[in-house]
Amino acid sequence: MQGYLSLVLHAHLPFVRHPEYDKFLEENWLFEAITETYVPLIQIMDGWLRDGMESRLTLTLTPTLCSMLLDPLLQDRYLRHLESLIELAEKETHRTHWDPAYQPLAQMYHRRFLGTRDTWFAYGRNLVGAFRKFQEQGRLEIITCAATHALLPLLANHPPSVRAQILVARDHYRSCFGCDPRGIWLPECAYVDGVENVLQEANIRWFVIDTHGILHARPRPRYGVFAPIFTPNCIAAFGRDLDSAKQVWSKHEGYPGDVQYRDFYRDIGFDLDFDYVKPFLPDVSQRGFTGIKYHRITGNAPEKQVYQRDVALQRAAEHAGHFLNARMGQISHLASLMDRPPIILSPYDAELFGHWWYEGPEFLDYLVRKAYYDQKVFRLVTPHEYLCKHPTQQVATPSASSWGAEGYWNVWLNETNEWIYPHLQIAQERMTTLARKFPHATGLQLRALKQAGRELLLAQASDWPFILRTGTSPDYARKRVKDHLLRFIALHEQLTATSLDETWLTRVESMDNIFPEIDYRYWA
Repeated sequence: MQGYLSLVLHAHLPFVRHPEYDKFLEENWLFEAITETYVPLIQIMDGWLRDGMESRLTLTLTPTLCSMLLDPLLQDRYLRHLESLIELAEKETHRTHWDPAYQPLAQMYHRRFLGTRDTWFAYGRNLVGAFRKFQEQGRLEIITCAATHALLPLLANHPPSVRAQILVARDHYRSCFGCDPRGIWLPECAYVDGVENVLQEANIRWFVIDTHGILHARPRPRYGVFAPIFTPNCIAAFGRDLDSAKQVWSKHEGYPGDVQYRDFYRDIGFDLDFDYVKPFLPDVSQRGFTGIKYHRITGNAPEKQVYQRDVALQRAAEHAGHFLNARMGQISHLASLMDRPPIILSPYDAELFGHWWYEGPEFLDYLVRKAYYDQKVFRLVTPHEYLCKHPTQQVATPSASSWGAEGYWNVWLNETNEWIYPHLQIAQERMTTLARKFPHATGLQLRALKQAGRELLLAQASDWPFILRTGTSPDYARKRVKDHLLRFIALHEQLTATSLDETWLTRVESMDNIFPEIDYRYWA
């Protein structure tokens, strides 16, 4: 073997859970990702295990995502959502009975949804446990993230907040997987000097960083992004490879834009009679996505042709072969120039595979199988395995960076969301004051302090400023930030000026029930 390829998938969703409503639109973000990304990924990994393949994959499961996947309320609601999908797909097989173009697709969806339900129950509705199985079998490395995916550089002026985000995440990982995380996905791959000190305290050994964070490191890395660097306190930083990223992510050249692939936006929720699809919509008052889509991308014209599943899968196999050949050529060339085997690190959002790019899971399946059976140039590896094999690397200090637009953090700090941060700063300082004032809290006081920590963590999530910047659900994002900050303010006031309202606290605990074992002393 001349080198290594490390595929890293980052699975993350913001914490969305609303027990106060019978049905909530934004909870569909989780339900769609389970159906289209997480279950298909489990199914293909089961196939690799069944066939005895020594496959290797690295997967972030963020604390917010794990919390939702393990929540009984959301599990029940997902099952209701899935049964609705199965019912709709069955109706579609009857409606399209005399239509040879759409009938096979309706049947495909019905089979896939039934298969999703089978997998869901086969793992006892516990997808976190399913992924844990693959890690314990040595086929998967699961890494963590900051507790609520906060953009750590924007918390750097309050080190206790960075510390709490990392240590709460580590503790939650322990509760889910029975061990400590060895790696971490820094939210948005955003790095700034000092973050590695908290990683060292949490005993995390490596993290992912964007390309320019490595290339602009001090001193300049000898091997670019094709070998990790060690920060001065010996935490490894792996840089993202631009060539492999471009082949998947590029708007103009990336595989997901191929005309044969399923079109994401053309859905029967918009095409069919409203009264027919209404019972199956996320919000019965307006049209929306059902998950059943019959058309392919086709091109830029508004007219879309019917999706042909077999043709799309053939194209996914071709793209997997193209990606494989490109990595083989890249690694062979690098191996001729370097005095150590190069590593290509290819990180992607997990939800791209299946949710946004419907054929993405099949692409991954074809790629890993081709890499295992059809070549001997490189080996699939996790970053931890690479460090075990090659523990001596150059020491350098990475550059401040992220993988967001323009390479830093203006996506999360701009004219649409800058109002958040002064409020966060005050809340963060107050949280530290509370943690120092009550170092040995018990009873109701302890419950209030833990809830104050939860509300602050949830307000710090990078998802809310991101949504405000993109404008996808700005009202919801704005409300979430304000709700968590207002609850924190109320808890602070009750702890310092008035008295604790147990009835109100119990209601808030039932809504924002993330991190039940949170240690508020981390902010001290």
